[in-house]
Amino acid sequence: MYSKSKVIATGLIALLFSGCAGMLPWHDAPEATEVNVAFTIENNLLFLTTTRVENRKGRFFFSTAAAHSAIDPAFAATIGRKRAYSLDLGQKDAIRFRPVLLDLGGTGDVLLGADAWGNASISIDYRVGLVTYDKAGIQPEGMEVFSYQAEPTVMIDVDGTKIPAIVDTGVPDTIILPRSKPGRGTAHVALAGTDFGTIDVGYANIPRARVGNRVLSRFLVTIDYGRRMVGLWRDPRIATR
Repeated sequence: MYSKSKVIATGLIALLFSGCAGMLPWHDAPEATEVNVAFTIENNLLFLTTTRVENRKGRFFFSTAAAHSAIDPAFAATIGRKRAYSLDLGQKDAIRFRPVLLDLGGTGDVLLGADAWGNASISIDYRVGLVTYDKAGIQPEGMEVFSYQAEPTVMIDVDGTKIPAIVDTGVPDTIILPRSKPGRGTAHVALAGTDFGTIDVGYANIPRARVGNRVLSRFLVTIDYGRRMVGLWRDPRIATR
């Protein structure tokens, strides 16, 4: 089910709105600095549906941990090679970003990395399919907050041992754990006060563990790139398993 997406994700590793709105931890936050962008989930990757790049529609997915954004050569050819591109978020708000040229293997036209968001924060509501881009940064009330130095990172409990794990929406899996021999297995996992029990996990020859969308989707996820903070709020609207 994840074969094609996992190939792309491995390469990248190397490189309120409902009746429950009042429950959300930031429901009283000011909205003047916010822009909401809709997304859909395809093959467990997140694709923005209301955005354009240089006023062209396309398939734009994002990795919260990728250091650099990337644009597929075929899509770049349709709009002309540029030093910087405009990502239109709607509501008269746009971001200038500088993607590298990279064959995305048919997964999408543009990969948006951490560099696209600058020092702003993004909040991901998996249940309603919205990314909130907020120039004012994180609103940590009600969340478990983690600080990080490089990639967005949280502490996760795996079989009783706490380890750092990178938060990466470019990973369509549950969790990928470091191991010299790639493969699959099971592990008992807990994150931000939520016990997931024994779940299916992946193994890869990587330096640090990564948490993917199959686990992240149980939370409201906020990443403040300016302050280097990750906030997780266990979403009671979504079942743990």
